[in-house]
Amino acid sequence: MKVLAPGKLILSGEHATVYGKPALAMAVNRYVVATATPQLLPFVSFDLSDLAYEKRFSLLALDHLKNRIKEKYKRFVQGEFKIRDVLRQPMELAQFALSLFFETLNLKLTQGMKIHVQSDIPIGCGMGSSAATILSIVHAIANHLRVELTPDMFYRLGLEAENMQHGYSSGLDLRVSLNGGCVFVKDGVIHARSIPQIPMFLVNTGTPQTSTGECVSTVAHHFKHSNIGDEFATVTEAMDVALQENNLPLIIQSIIANHALLVKIGVVPQTVQSFINEIQQTGGAGKICGAGAVAGQNAGVVLVVTENESSLQEISARYQYNILPVTGVTRGVHVV
Repeated sequence: MKVLAPGKLILSGEHATVYGKPALAMAVNRYVVATATPQLLPFVSFDLSDLAYEKRFSLLALDHLKNRIKEKYKRFVQGEFKIRDVLRQPMELAQFALSLFFETLNLKLTQGMKIHVQSDIPIGCGMGSSAATILSIVHAIANHLRVELTPDMFYRLGLEAENMQHGYSSGLDLRVSLNGGCVFVKDGVIHARSIPQIPMFLVNTGTPQTSTGECVSTVAHHFKHSNIGDEFATVTEAMDVALQENNLPLIIQSIIANHALLVKIGVVPQTVQSFINEIQQTGGAGKICGAGAVAGQNAGVVLVVTENESSLQEISARYQYNILPVTGVTRGVHVV
C-alpha cells in the first residue's frame, strides 16, 4: 500500500504568506511516494531511495534524535542557531516526522517497520518536497498501524515537523499537499479555485545554495519594517481575479509585478533575473515559485506563462535550464 503526496507551486504570495498575507497555490502532478511495511527485527528502517540512504534505528534512538532537533530549534528561535543548523542532513526530516508521530499519539513500537520513500519532486526547488515527504510518511505510518487521524491532526503534525526545516512555516505547502487543487488563502480562510487553464511551464534553474529557512530569515526585515507585504497582497489579489476570469494579459501583468517584488526583497539571483527578463521580452512572464535564494545563482523552479513555447525552449537551452512538464491536480495526499 503506497501513499502519494503531491508537490505544489505558489502562483503568487511567496514569503508574504509567512506574515499572513494572501497567497495562491496549486497542487501539481509530482509526488513523494511512501510505504510502511512490517519487518521482523524490532527497529524502524528508512530506505530513502533518492538520497541513496538506508539505515535502521530503535524507537529510543529516534526519540533522542527528535529531542536533539527540538532543542536546536529552540536555540534557533532564541537567535543562537541558524535554521540550517537544526537538521544536520535531509533524511533527518523523515526521522523526526516519524518520532513526532509516535510521541504525539503516545504509541509504542510493537514490531519492526520499514519506511520506503521515493520522490520525483526536485528537492529544495520551491515545489514543496518537505511538506509532501512529511505527509506521505505520516499517512503511511497511520495506515500501517490502523490509526485514525483527522486532517487537522495531520496538518498540525506536519507543521511542527516542517518548522524544523524552514524555521517558520506558513503551512501553505502542507495545506495544498493535504487537500490538492488550487487555493486562494486570505486571512486564514482557504478558498477553492479552479485549476488554471493557461499556457504554463516550469523551468528548473537548479537547487538553490541557500535553504527556504535561510531565505525567510534573511528577508524578514523587509516585511517587518516596510509595507512590502501589502504590495505582495495587492498583486496576489489581482492575480486571483485574473485567473478566475482566465484573462491571460492580466495574469502576465500580475506575474511581472510579483517578480519585481521578489527582486526587491533580494531572493532572485542575477542570472535568473536575466533569464526572466528575456522571457518578458518575448511577451511572456516568469517568477520564482518558492523561496528563491539569497546567495549563488540558482533559484529553484521558475513559473513561466507564455504562448511562445519555442522561444522558451530556446532561451532555457541557452541558460542550460530544464523545462519540467507539470499540470495541476485536484487530489491531495491519498492511498493507492
